[in-house]
This record gives sequence, structure tokens and C-alpha cells, in this order.
Amino acid sequence: RKNTKRVPSFRKLLRTSQIKLDNKLKNKQYKQKSAAKKYRKEQKKLREAVRDAISRKPFPLEECKKKQVAKKWEEKEEEDALPLDMMDEDDLKLMEDLAQKASFLTRDLSSNEPVHIKKRKHESVIEKYEKVPRRLQAEPEKELIHLLPIKDKSGIIPQAVEKPVLNVAHDEEEDTEDMEEAEDFNEEPLPVLTPEEMAAQRRQKLQERKMHIAALASAILSEPDSNIKKLKELRAMLMEQDPNVAVIVRKLVMVSLMEIFKDIAPSYKIRPLTEAEKATKVKKETQKLREFEEGLVSQYKFYLENLEQTIKDWKQRKLKKSNVISLKAYKGLAEVAVKCLCELLVALPHFNFHNNIIVLIVPLMNDPSKMISELCVEAVKKLFKQDKLGYASLGVVKVISGLVRGRNYDVRPEVLKVFLHLRIKEVELQKDSEDIAPKKRFMTYKEKRKNLSRMQRKWKKAEEKLERELLEAEASESKEKKLKLHTETLNIVFVTYFRILKKAQKSPLLPAVLEGLAKFAHLINVEFFDDLLIVLHSLIASGDLSYRESLHCILSAFHILSGQGDVLNIDPMKFYTHLYKTLFSLHAGGTNEDIGIVLQCLDVMFAKRRKQVSQQRALAFLKRLSILALHVLPNSSVGILATNRVFMQTFPRMDLLLDNESQGSGIYLPELDEPEHCNAQNTALWELHLLQRHYHPTVQKFASHLIAGAPTEGSGALPLDLTQRSAAELFETYCMKGMTFNPPVASVAPRRKDTFLQRDSFVDEELNKQLQQHISETVAHKPLDFAKHLKESSLA
Repeated sequence: RKNTKRVPSFRKLLRTSQIKLDNKLKNKQYKQKSAAKKYRKEQKKLREAVRDAISRKPFPLEECKKKQVAKKWEEKEEEDALPLDMMDEDDLKLMEDLAQKASFLTRDLSSNEPVHIKKRKHESVIEKYEKVPRRLQAEPEKELIHLLPIKDKSGIIPQAVEKPVLNVAHDEEEDTEDMEEAEDFNEEPLPVLTPEEMAAQRRQKLQERKMHIAALASAILSEPDSNIKKLKELRAMLMEQDPNVAVIVRKLVMVSLMEIFKDIAPSYKIRPLTEAEKATKVKKETQKLREFEEGLVSQYKFYLENLEQTIKDWKQRKLKKSNVISLKAYKGLAEVAVKCLCELLVALPHFNFHNNIIVLIVPLMNDPSKMISELCVEAVKKLFKQDKLGYASLGVVKVISGLVRGRNYDVRPEVLKVFLHLRIKEVELQKDSEDIAPKKRFMTYKEKRKNLSRMQRKWKKAEEKLERELLEAEASESKEKKLKLHTETLNIVFVTYFRILKKAQKSPLLPAVLEGLAKFAHLINVEFFDDLLIVLHSLIASGDLSYRESLHCILSAFHILSGQGDVLNIDPMKFYTHLYKTLFSLHAGGTNEDIGIVLQCLDVMFAKRRKQVSQQRALAFLKRLSILALHVLPNSSVGILATNRVFMQTFPRMDLLLDNESQGSGIYLPELDEPEHCNAQNTALWELHLLQRHYHPTVQKFASHLIAGAPTEGSGALPLDLTQRSAAELFETYCMKGMTFNPPVASVAPRRKDTFLQRDSFVDEELNKQLQQHISETVAHKPLDFAKHLKESSLA
């Protein structure tokens, strides 16, 4: 009969608990024992029946004849017996009494049982048991296993082997002895170990766990399809109960599983099978792949649940019932769990449960712990930078928007600053060759019927089918799909920004909002431009913003006006005035970093809007920037002078400031905050002569270049490495954050102390001669008597 019982699937094994599996095993063993016991009873009965049959042998014929002769002789004797009238009266009376009892006549006299045995219904069980004859316990007969017979010259020789009998009683006795020994062992006190022995024991245990983890991980990585079940064994080590090594082992298992999942996870999302797909028969390879994918997804899910539970236990300050790990150690476990989640967030954005990881990571960006918050923020930034399609970015932006709104805008500014790393602007500006090229157009049925023969139509159909399959295999996202995702993402970002501008203007999130608006302002819908510019100007005029925040407001406004805002009739003179007024707030201290934003503002305000800028305004900014270059660090001076170079090359008649003669009425008013009315044409750039003597060589080059009129060629021209970079790039290049000087300072050879060079001698010849004479004379050293000197000084 064919065995129709199927092997349980891997999913069924995962759902079955360990207790249930143990119960199943015990039931199976009990059934096997009962079946063996039943079989032994049947064999015993069979042997007894055979023994009874052997004992009941038929009597030979001679014995039967002897019995018949004996009966005939008895009959003759009865015939020869005395008649009744010859008997005594007492004998006759006895015979009459016996004749009245029917049982006496009908009784089988050969039996030894009492007469009324059947009438004793209430006989006690103990008496029956006592009447049964006792037998000595004989050794059990050994069962035989019949084998195939052997044929010999003499005939067929049967073969049999004794069946081994398990001595159950002996095994039970051994088990009881083991239990007694274990109890005795538990009662004995444990030996006291020294600290050195405890440390050695701990190292040994840790080394064993490490080897076990390494063996399991290498087996899984070598053959993931075959050894996917070992993931469960490795994941079970996350529940290590030995308090000496529990923390380190759990950390190692977390990191090992993270690396394993990064390596063996496929580059596609695994979907669950439908009922129809499960019912259909497939090849062995396909079935093996399905089992691998199913096991991988289930183990990945359990692993993420373990990480989430570790973080929750630490956040809620909970201890497990086993109390293996302390609360202090839980913090280290939680940090490792967060690192693993961040790695999986960046490495597997296409795989299952990615949205669940996002939901776990985004709230941790606002965690009070600085380390965990920075880990999550950096992970989200990496995800934004490498996300080319936009699916993962959209999911993160949705969760961040919900978090900001749910916390009533009480979140850290770093949570909103991650929006600056979205790749929307780069993708929008980038024109792929695939997007520019016209799409492939296939012939219609009428065109084929009109222009092609029957065979050509057949070939054309096969060719178009192949081209469609190739286009699907390329898996390249169309431009429309990218734009749709990016539009949805930006809508959520701008909704978050506008809510903060409307409801939380004094929130610490405002600088991040203004910085984000400055970055994505060119993508805002034209309908919002008027209202947004009014809000930005009111924020600047309120005076509640810091200098950096006001610069972001200006940058946002000009990004709006330089993009789609060209069609609007808006005068941004108030933004020019505010920037001109606040330029002197910059210095070589803490505000030196804000010069990077100033350079971006100047680039948008002048270089990209040169037609809307007057000459007076350009001259005023050129003069004030030259003054500012004297008060800032070298990298800021280089950036400002690079901007002045753009001014002199972009706007005409900027060389007026290189001449000492005034060009009109009035004098220059440097303290006036209106760039149009400060008479900047009546001054000169005398600051360039001071910058020519600057200690930084690049600043000297730029100052000399501007004094020469900023020529593009000739002796006064700058080298290519300086002209091909923007002002903001030069500012970052010559930054001294790492406490390094760019370009590096040339090393000077050290002078020997025992040499006296000619250039070090005195200029005066007479003094030089006296010095040489004093060196050549031998000076007699006399012992000094301090006591005598003190007496003389006191007498005097």
C-alpha cells in the first residue's frame, strides 16, 4: 500500500510549537510500545496453544484394547454381584437416600469439583485467587525471526535469528538510578571558582558560541537553498540564557543575521502564493525555490520582530522574567538592534517589510539619545541619496509628515533637514537619453496588411513581441512614472512646510523649513508665489529671525523669482536692501559659516538676474563685499573675491572703482543702508591693495587679478583651477575645518645650534670685534661666596 502521508511543509513546522512537537513524539513512542506489547502477548498465546497441542497426544491402539478388556471384566464382575435381597438393611437405606438426589445420578464422577459449584455465585475473589495453583516465574522464551532458507544437498535448511528483547525493567532501573544520582549531585554544593577561573570559563564559552555562529553562518551562505532551516537555529541564539555571555552572543547573532540577510536576499520582492498556485504541480526546482523564499520571508519577519521587541523593551525599561540581562546592558542591545535596522533600511529597499522598517526608524530620529538619533538620520539620508526611483523616499516622507503633525511640531530640526537630501531636483534636471529619445512605435494591423506580405507580417509580429519583452526586461522606469512619484513626494513636503509657516512660526523647525524652501522653491506651483513671498517678507521684517534664517528667507525668495516667477511682476528691492544692510554682520567668528549662504544669494540675485539689476546697486555691493573681505577668514575672502570677479566681468563700467577720480556729485556714504543712494561710484577699491599683502597666497592672486581689471587672458589672468570653480566651491575648498592650511606651508630646514653663520653677525663692526675678543679670552672661574656677599651688601 502506498504511503499517502505527506511530509509537513516548512511553514507548518514553523507554526508548530516545541511543546506540541514533544507531545507528538511522546504519543508516537507510546503507540509503538503498546503495539510491541500487543504483539508479544499474541506470540505468547500462540506458544501456549502449540504447547497444549503437543501435550494432548493420541493414545496407541494397544492401550485402547487393554481398556476394553478391563471394561468387559468389570461388567462380568457386576453380573456376578449379589442381588438386592442379599444386601443388609442399612446398605439399602443408604442407597435409597442417595437415589433421591438427582445430582448424584447425573454427576460426572470423574470430576473432582464439588457438587454445587455452579450455585456459588457470591464466592469471594480472594478465595478464587488462592485456589489457582502457583507457578514459578520461568524465563521468557526468546522470539525467533525467520529468515530466508538455505538449500543444500540434503534439502532445505530453515534459518532463524533470535529477536533481541529490550529489558524494559532494567532500563527503568537505570533511569531511576540516574535520577537519584542527579538529585545527589544537585544536593552537593557547587565548587567556588576564583575570578581568574571564572574569566577563563567565560572566554571558553564565548569562543564556543562564536564558533557555532560562524559555522551556521558559513553553511547558510555557502548553500542558502539547502540550509535555510539553519536560520531558525541561528535566530534561536537571540534568546541566549547564559548570563555570563548572553549580551555579547545576542549582539553577535544580530549582526550575523543582518549580514546574512543582506547577502542571500533576492533583488525582488517575494509575494505570497495564491491558493491556485499552491494547488498546481510544479517541478522540483520550482518547489525548492518556493520553499526557500517562504522560509526566508518568515525568518526575516521573525528577526525584525525580535529587533523591534528589543528596542521596545529598552524604551519601556522592561526586564524579562528570566532576568538574564540588566537594564544597562539592554541599552547596548538596543543600539545594536537600531544599527542592524538602519543597515537593512539602506541595503534592502526593494525587499519585503521595508515599510515596517521605515515605521520603526523614523520615530527614532527624534529619540532623546543622540547616538541613536544620529544613526537613524544618517540612514535616512543615505536612503534618499541612493533612491533613484522614489518609492522608498515617498514612504519615508509620508511617515515623517505624520510624525511632525502627530507630535504637534515638537520634533528635532534634524528630522526635517533630511528632506534636503531628496534627489528630486537632480532627477528633474537630468535628461536621460532614454527619456529624450522618441518611443518605439509599432505598426498597426491596417499598415501591416497594406504594406507587408503574409510571411512578412508573421515575422513582424514575432519581432514586435520580442521587442516588447526586451522593453519589459529592461525594468527602466518611465519619465512619467518618476514625475508622478516626485510630484506626490513634493506635495507632502510642501504641505509640511506650509503648516509650520502657518501654525508654528516661532518653532525651532523654522530654519529647516526655510532651508528646504530655498532648495525646492523652483518646484512650487505658481499659484502660491504671491502668498509665499508676502510670508517671507513679513518674517524678515518681524526681526524675530536669526541672521542665518533671514538669509534662507532671501535665498528662497530669489529661487522662486528666478524660476517660474519670472512671469510675475514683483519688485524684490526689499530683499536686496535687507541683504546689503546685514552684510556687515558677518565676521571671522561664528558667522563665518553663513558666508556660504551669502555667496549662493549673490549668485541668484546678480548673476542670474543681471538684466534686472542696476549699475548703482552692483557698484554698492562690490564696494561693501571688498570691505567685508578684510574681516573674514581666508576661505571666505577667496569666495568674496571670486564673486567680485563675476561682478566685474558681468556688469559694465565696474572699473570705475579702480580709478581715484570721482564720477559724479556727492560722496560715498558707507553707513547708508540703501544701495541705490550711497554714491558708490565716487569711491575706490583701496581694500585690494591691502589684500595683496595677505598671508594667504590665493587671496593675493585674486587681489592682484582684480587690480588688473579681472582679465581673462594675459599676465594678470588667474590659473584655470581657480577660474573654473564657482565662489561657493572655492569657499569649501579652502575651508580650514580640519586645521590644515591650503595650500600647505613649505617646510623650513632647521638650523644647527653649534653653527654661527655670517648672516647672523652684528652689523656694527666694533661691536663685532669686542664680541670676538671676549669669546677668545680665557675667563678664570672663581668660587662664589653668597654669605660674604650678603654681609657686604648689609653693611653698605
